[in-house]
Amino acid sequence: MSDREVDQQLVERVQRGDKHAFDLLVIKYQRRLARLLSQFIRDQAEVEDIAQETFIKAYRALPSFRGDSAFYTWLYRIGINTAKNFLVSQGRKAPTTVNSFDNEDAENFEGADALREMNTPESELMGKQVAQTVNQSLDSLPEELRTAIILREIEGLGYEEIANIMGCPIGTVRSRIFRAREAVAEKLRPLLGTDKNKRW
Repeated sequence: MSDREVDQQLVERVQRGDKHAFDLLVIKYQRRLARLLSQFIRDQAEVEDIAQETFIKAYRALPSFRGDSAFYTWLYRIGINTAKNFLVSQGRKAPTTVNSFDNEDAENFEGADALREMNTPESELMGKQVAQTVNQSLDSLPEELRTAIILREIEGLGYEEIANIMGCPIGTVRSRIFRAREAVAEKLRPLLGTDKNKRW
């Protein structure tokens, strides 16, 4: 049984009045949702508040959930909208620093294999510089590009799921992810010594 089918069964149990089934969905997705929200909101207490508000909104809206999209796609859309509304209500924009990326995330980019193979102080410094460059590149992206690339590369969502979350066509998602990757690649080229024809 796929994750989506398991979630759908839990949703149907909640719709029939089984509150414990919703607890299982919260346990399953609370960390992933918090990780997603922390890309927009830096303060951990605020992230927890927004995550809680997201689950409350989801619980209240669950009777009308029809399963047209996966539960977590629907939940993430609620989470992103809740985070955006919170930032607007606070008179704030999306943050300018993304702290949740580390060497491991940076090294997941294609072409960074050489960084993994060397355990020298120089390679560790290079890894930190790559991570910092990736962070700064992501921070400088417009919100719709940053959201698309985070959902794809960090959350591992498919194009269709991202399109549902962002409320746009798949072609737009592909374009946003391509543009985001190009922007990050442009910043990484001098550091990794890659030429203009190679992305990473």
